[in-house]
Amino acid sequence: MKCFALVCLVLAVGLANGQRKFPDDFLFGVGTSAYQIEGAWDEDGKGESIWDHLVHNHPEKIADQTNGDVACNSYHLWQRDVEMISDLGVDIYRFSFAWSRIMPTGISNEINQKGVDYYNNLINALLEKNITPFVVLYHWDLPQRLQEMGGWTNREVIAHFKEYARFAFKTFGDRVKSWTTFNEPLQTCRQSYEWDAMAPGYDFPGIPSYLCTHNVLLSHAEAVEVYRQEFQSTQGGMIGITIDASWSEPNTNSTDDLEASDINMRFFLGWYANPIFSAEGNYPQVMIDRVGNNSVAQGFTKSRLPVFTQDEINKLKGSADFFGYNTYTTARVYKIDDTNSVGFPEPSFDHDRGIIEYQDPEWPETGSNWFRVYPQGIYKALKWINKEYNNPLVYVTENGYSDLGGTRDEGRVNYFKDYMSAVLDAIEEGCNVKGYVAWSLMDNFEWRAGLSERFGLYFVDYNHPNLTRVQKSSARFYADVARTHVINMDLMPEPEEYTLYDPGTGSMIVPTVSLILTSIVAMLRHMF
Repeated sequence: MKCFALVCLVLAVGLANGQRKFPDDFLFGVGTSAYQIEGAWDEDGKGESIWDHLVHNHPEKIADQTNGDVACNSYHLWQRDVEMISDLGVDIYRFSFAWSRIMPTGISNEINQKGVDYYNNLINALLEKNITPFVVLYHWDLPQRLQEMGGWTNREVIAHFKEYARFAFKTFGDRVKSWTTFNEPLQTCRQSYEWDAMAPGYDFPGIPSYLCTHNVLLSHAEAVEVYRQEFQSTQGGMIGITIDASWSEPNTNSTDDLEASDINMRFFLGWYANPIFSAEGNYPQVMIDRVGNNSVAQGFTKSRLPVFTQDEINKLKGSADFFGYNTYTTARVYKIDDTNSVGFPEPSFDHDRGIIEYQDPEWPETGSNWFRVYPQGIYKALKWINKEYNNPLVYVTENGYSDLGGTRDEGRVNYFKDYMSAVLDAIEEGCNVKGYVAWSLMDNFEWRAGLSERFGLYFVDYNHPNLTRVQKSSARFYADVARTHVINMDLMPEPEEYTLYDPGTGSMIVPTVSLILTSIVAMLRHMF
């Protein structure tokens, strides 16, 4: 009894000193995506994706002219990846299939068995380590041949995604029990078609992003129907979708700014969540009204926002067993004036939305110019989801911090402390959040930023022929959280010792624990 009392006292003192505890059944994980880590872009029968096509034909669009041809070489180094995940002690590994590695053209008449073998090997190795594979069917890398047919703006893509999903469920569903149809469809559509920020890199505001979203949502619904009708009862898994949105912080407490926050959340998060998670289904009414009214004023014969049939509304409603939520930052918001003096293109999603966003300069910076730190944002967003969608089962499926290099990543550790604490605040106020997935397992190809921005828990030495992976301070901190379910606010571990590789001499350079040179480079980049 004395020992038990002592343990209770130690726990009580720890919690009193600011250490906060997650529920015992709360799940922790790490995430990656296929194009960002796999490499082997044209090996063993893999087909070309829209990202392969973009980086090879427009290398100038990548900040540092790098690409994902090799990336972290996880196609060959997957065993090391599994070892890293196991060392973190997490419950979940969230990763995506490359559609074009399984079906080179995206069409189901051709299956690439070597791609299937790769994912089978990875899944089996994870399960041997008691790690749950949390598989994303689509993380932005559409097969290029489907893009040549119009990509997500062509309604024919729905049937192709449905068959791809069916093959995945049939082939891997005996072992994969957690499925996500789409990761961040907002980026698939707005960033890729509305303005040139992602692959395929179009700059065509006002029309194709709405078509893309419509077809993505219908593809999701078809895939979920296949899973539920043909596989779920025997395989016993769950299926959902992951939607991303930054919290929209009202610029002031004025009525106009509060309304601006609500409109912004509905245009971003509600665009995808409302058809699936709301009681009424369909797009948010404010979107229907604003896009419809603007379309008429601009001379269109009908709304640029496509219309669901009643059958489609019914099929979409409730078509998710969980709500995956990705978030990183927050934006302050207020309405544009009646003259659109900011100059949003007309037509465009931004003009339809009618909201201006900016990052508060008082919030701490990160390694990305779009990203400042505001932990209350994730709390407020989770509360909004709770209220709007009747408290669905939520997994925070991506949350993480960018910097410009180094292994003693205090900024990332502090970010995790503050954001996970905010998640706990939401849980304690009734939000049904059951898991948290840190982005990302390791430094990887960060889309249009290339290798210039780093999100990893593990540092990757891209100069070393073995692409050596090294535990940062954040990896050791996160492993402690996963093991104890406690956020130790006082913990700042030292990273794994490592020295950088010099490709010119084949030797190691700069003895370092914190990789001093990369930290200096990061500092100089911020200064100049």
